Amino acid sequence: MQQLRVQQLAEWLADENRPDPVLLDVREPWETELCQLAGSLHIPMHLVPVRCEDIDPSRDVVVICHHGSRSLQVAIFLERKGFGSVLNLMGGVDAWAGEIDPNMRRY
Repeated sequence: MQQLRVQQLAEWLADENRPDPVLLDVREPWETELCQLAGSLHIPMHLVPVRCEDIDPSRDVVVICHHGSRSLQVAIFLERKGFGSVLNLMGGVDAWAGEIDPNMRRY
């Protein structure tokens, strides 16, 4: 499982020649109401085991949480379930707000 920095994700999303990954946000609903990356698939961490079929295993999956700890656990879980390309967003939405989008709400 790879670790991905927010700058790397921003470059990836800006690259029109590269298919966008699934942005899997595993935070709680109250957290995604505060802020989220556009186009994210929201599945709270505790529901990932029963909603794996909602995630396309043929695509790159970038797992996102607040700081990167919960997403790391989910990324490891998905790899064990056979997902081929899973990446953990280091620093999560907090790092995204701090380094990429200063207008994103922080909490």
